[in-house]
Amino acid sequence: MNTNSNTYTFLYASVMVLIVAAVLSFTALQLKPRQNKNKEIEKKQAILKAVGVASTFADAEKLYDQYIVEAKIVNASGALISEDKEEAFGVDLKKENKIDLTDRKLPVFIFQNEAVGKKMILPVRGKGMWGPIWGYISMELDGNTIYGATFDHQGETPGLGAEISKPEFQKQFASKQLFDQSGKFIPLALVKGTASGHLHEFDAVSGGTVTSKGLEEMLLKSLGSYEKFLKSSK
Repeated sequence: MNTNSNTYTFLYASVMVLIVAAVLSFTALQLKPRQNKNKEIEKKQAILKAVGVASTFADAEKLYDQYIVEAKIVNASGALISEDKEEAFGVDLKKENKIDLTDRKLPVFIFQNEAVGKKMILPVRGKGMWGPIWGYISMELDGNTIYGATFDHQGETPGLGAEISKPEFQKQFASKQLFDQSGKFIPLALVKGTASGHLHEFDAVSGGTVTSKGLEEMLLKSLGSYEKFLKSSK
């Protein structure tokens, strides 16, 4: 075959593309189990972080198994669906949020150790300015008072919306409440610089109003899904 012909060039390029595609596919398949394991460990770290327990990549699984004494799935009516710990951990909120609320699986993680006591941990997921935001809210057993919170994001602007992942922002959620004295669910409201001391408000990220509004909506929809379950815990 004439190596200078267009046909040769086309065939050569096609073969190379197929070889590269095959190598990339093989590499992706080989790496997928490790990537999935990394995501699993990161998720366990985030769950623990919601109650202030720091963990490393090396000890997160051990601490999770030690302190997450129970995990279950409930529905929007507060009824128990499953008490399988692994099943609850495997619930994908991204997929569940696309399902009608009445059919949605809502995971609940129960944490317990001597220093913190017993807490409930609820996952939350929503949309920021540039992509998804998510996190975990730890609750007192009264089903009303927030103990701690941790949030993360995929692509919010550094120094602005990305500040939701900083401890300085997250610590303000401790002691906030989800219900008023009459038992009515009160969504946590976004304000600018005046939330200190208010049970149902949080301060926006400076310069990150869109992300803060997204977080407000995330808390409304995600925690609102647990309203009946939380009321049954009171």
